Amino acid sequence: MGGVYGLFGVWALGILAVFIWAVRLSYKIEGRSPDLRNTSGFPRNAMLFHTITNLNVARDDETQAMRRRMNLLLVLVLAGFAVMGLAIRWVQ
Repeated sequence: MGGVYGLFGVWALGILAVFIWAVRLSYKIEGRSPDLRNTSGFPRNAMLFHTITNLNVARDDETQAMRRRMNLLLVLVLAGFAVMGLAIRWVQ
């Protein structure tokens, strides 16, 4: 039983890595979008809500492709945690 929970831990770390990849894409999208660019000089959190909903995001094809890829990664994160939750319930 302990090995199964170790597998879940590795699974969670993989999902976390995918989430970090999505956040990094969000920062790249913000850098390409003039209305979202951070010009304050102070660090701030990723504007995930804006990039997910396409609010003030640059409309060029490359930025939109990056946004679609980020949204796909976030869907994978949600699906991964849902599958892991179901698997944990099944093991119990």
